[in-house]
Amino acid sequence: MTEKTAAEILRQSIQYVPGVGPRRAEILARLDIRTVADVLFFFPRCYEDTGDVRPISQLQEDALQSVIGEVREVESGSSAAGRFVLGVLVTDGQSFLRALWFDQPYRQEKFRRGQRVMLTGRARYKGMMWVMAHPKAHILADDETPRTAPLPIYPLTEGIRQWELRRIVRRVLDNYADYLEDVFPDDYREQHDLMPLPEAARTIHFPPDLAAAERARRRFVYQELCILQLALAIRRARQMESATAPCLPRTAKIDARIRRLLPFSLTPAQDRAIEEITADMARSVPMNRLLQGDVGSGKTVVAVYAILVAVAHQHQAALMAPTEILARQHFQTVDRLLSHSRVRRALLVGGLAPAERARLLEQLAAGELDLVVGTHAVVQEGVRFHRLGLVVIDEQHKFGVRQRAALKEAGEEPHYLVMTATPIPRTLTMTLFGDLDVSVIKELPPGRSPVKTYLASPQQRPQWWEFFRRKLRQGRQGYVVVPLVEEADASGLRSVEAAYRELQEGELREFRLATVHGRMTAEEKDSVMHRFRRHEIDVLVCTSVVEVGIDVPNATLMTIENAERFGLAQLHQLRGRVSRGKTAGHCCVFTEVASEESRRRLEAFRNTTDGFELAEIDFAMRGPGEIFGTRQHG
Repeated sequence: MTEKTAAEILRQSIQYVPGVGPRRAEILARLDIRTVADVLFFFPRCYEDTGDVRPISQLQEDALQSVIGEVREVESGSSAAGRFVLGVLVTDGQSFLRALWFDQPYRQEKFRRGQRVMLTGRARYKGMMWVMAHPKAHILADDETPRTAPLPIYPLTEGIRQWELRRIVRRVLDNYADYLEDVFPDDYREQHDLMPLPEAARTIHFPPDLAAAERARRRFVYQELCILQLALAIRRARQMESATAPCLPRTAKIDARIRRLLPFSLTPAQDRAIEEITADMARSVPMNRLLQGDVGSGKTVVAVYAILVAVAHQHQAALMAPTEILARQHFQTVDRLLSHSRVRRALLVGGLAPAERARLLEQLAAGELDLVVGTHAVVQEGVRFHRLGLVVIDEQHKFGVRQRAALKEAGEEPHYLVMTATPIPRTLTMTLFGDLDVSVIKELPPGRSPVKTYLASPQQRPQWWEFFRRKLRQGRQGYVVVPLVEEADASGLRSVEAAYRELQEGELREFRLATVHGRMTAEEKDSVMHRFRRHEIDVLVCTSVVEVGIDVPNATLMTIENAERFGLAQLHQLRGRVSRGKTAGHCCVFTEVASEESRRRLEAFRNTTDGFELAEIDFAMRGPGEIFGTRQHG
């Protein structure tokens, strides 16, 4: 019989670990623990600091301490105020301590006489006895040696308790941790201060202190990110070897013709981005580039330049946006920029009449259209391009392998340019977009005035609304942004419907108000935005649905309610709506909950209008916990 490899041993079913068996294996499967390796990588969600463990008689008042003892009594009753009270009397063989919990009847089932427990909390000496109110309680097995080091706390499911899971983890570590094979050579590990893998596994589950737990966590994070980067590098290398794209070089003649079409000069930052993009397009390998630019930095113009390079070489281009509102707005911008050109362009969105859609698809397939602007409708079944050379994807668009396959024609793949107006911290860019080259536009076009931002107290409301009304009377427009569509019971948060009602009857009763939010249909939102652009509406009361792509240069006022409910990136995007023209914008944020972190975040928002700086501040404050989450991804 051949000896099992380390990998085969780690793939063994958990049910054969001593103390598990078939019944517990079924329970553990609900936690996605099925093999020995699953246990090793089932990390604690947090650690409980047990303070210093001491005999009951040696407790000190108001210090975080732990006691270990046996439950002697479990009793419940009501206080004079009618509150439920649970009392558990514990002894360590020498002295007694009473643990009290108020209004938590569910705890009664957890305790029984004769149990061993560890209680952690701050004790007071009352009525000749030590008392702990609301201590953290850990049930201990009869033979479990309590840890004075941080106690691992795991996610649980019905049928298994913390001490049982800790015991299983301990057995697996003792018997199997040394079968973990390190992917890094010894000298590499030492050079980068990384724990050996078996040691990291033992330490992350049962650390001697929190600093050791952090070192172990760093080892696993490092390995995970390293593997991700290698996978991206391999994917990119394969793409470079296998995929072919049309060569679309920029010549001096093409450059001169494009610049003649533009009604303004480009900024040095836009020129640098164009240089990088057109260098990629001139190669036979598909471009995969991220164009990162702050709000109002002129990304769309750079994208239009790239589109015109493709069209100059008799290739088609597609510009895709995440929503119909944004697709229509992009089309209006492009239409304006190309009004004196011969570029044949069309808007392709879901709401087109069948006959109109059929006509556009026929023109696209026949090569009678140079540019199509649209939503995901551009990659739906039945859409065929004659000779696609460039795809520009605006932010938030979920654009994967399947969509790319739909756009691939006759063995050639188009060039891809992805745009984002959510500045991503430099430290995250490689993780999120490791397979993309990055171009950055940090300068604003000349003539753009920065937005003035105010962090106001509730007492300053009358002053702000007086300023808001004065600007509206001068012909400006504005937004009032709130976190909810409808009122939520007892949440204290402002909603669109409540804010609209209050403003219509109060501070803004002399002006024309309308609402816009995510629950409206695309047609309803389009209709409101069209009226707002035509200045048939003075103020939009809305949710954050306006954070991306809404371009109304005359709207220079914004009030944001419950600002603590929005992320820094989201606040910055919202503020970008009032910096679209030459008139300086004004943005005032109100907050009802002044936690220290919220206050620091909002002060950072008030103090800088640089989206890249805010992204770095946000990253520093929140850490990399949402590397793969939607908020960081913009």
